Amino acid sequence: MKKLFSIMAIAAVVVLSTFTANATNAQTTPPVQIQQIVANVDAGTSFQDDMEEEELSFTQDLKKRFIEGGPGFMGIVLLCLILGLAIAIERIIYLNLATTNTKKLAQNVEDALNSGGVEAAKEVCRNTKGPVASIYYQGLDRVDEGVDAAEKAVVAYGGVQMGQLEKNVSWLSLFIALAPMLGFMGTVIGMIQAFDRIEAAGDMNPALVAGGIKVALLTTVFGLIVAIILQIFYNYIISKIDSIVNDMEDASITLMDLIVRYKR
Repeated sequence: MKKLFSIMAIAAVVVLSTFTANATNAQTTPPVQIQQIVANVDAGTSFQDDMEEEELSFTQDLKKRFIEGGPGFMGIVLLCLILGLAIAIERIIYLNLATTNTKKLAQNVEDALNSGGVEAAKEVCRNTKGPVASIYYQGLDRVDEGVDAAEKAVVAYGGVQMGQLEKNVSWLSLFIALAPMLGFMGTVIGMIQAFDRIEAAGDMNPALVAGGIKVALLTTVFGLIVAIILQIFYNYIISKIDSIVNDMEDASITLMDLIVRYKR
C-alpha cells in the first residue's frame, strides 16, 4: 500500500508540474505575441510614414529648389507660367467651340437655299456657331449685290475671323521666349554674385562656389521647364488654328459654288 501511495503521489506531482508548466506557457505566450503584433504595427506605421514622406518629397523638394533660386527671377518665371497657361486654356476653349462640321453646314445651307431661298439659308447660319457659319452669313448677305460682292465679303470677313482665332497667341509665344531668357539672366547674375563672395572672402572655398553656382542654375532649369510646358500648348493651338483656317477656305469655295448655282 505504501508503494501504491508513493506511486500515486509521484504521478500527482508529475501531472501537477505538467499542468503548471502549461499554465505558465499559456500566461507568458500572449504577451509575447502581443509584443510581436505591436512591433509589426509599429513597423507598418513607420513604413506608411516613410511612404508618405516619399510621396511628399517631390513637392517639398520642388518648393525648396524654388525658394533657393531666389524670389526675384523665380517669381517672374512663375508669373510667365501662370499667364501663359491662362492664355493657352482660354484659346483652347475658344478654338474647340469654334470648330464646326463644315460639310453638314454646307449641306444644310444648300437645302435651305433650294427650299426657302437666301433668308432660310441665313437663318441656318445664324443658328450655327463658329467662324465658318459667320463667313457663310456674310456671303449670303451680299448675294443680291452680285457674286463678286459676295466673294469680297467672304474674303474680308475670313481675314477678320482669322484674326479672332489668333488673338493673344503672340503673347503666348512671348512668354515662351521670355521664360528661358529670364532663367539665363538669373544664372548670370547668380554667377556674378558667387564670384563677388569669393572676392570678398579672399579664398577659393569650394562650398561657397558650389552653393552660388547651384542657386544660379536653378533659375535656368525653371525657365526651361516653363518654356517646354508652354511650347506644347502653343503647338497644339497653332495646329488647331491651321485646321480651322483650312476648313474656312474649303467652306468659302463651297459657298461660292452654291451662290453661283443659286444665281443661275
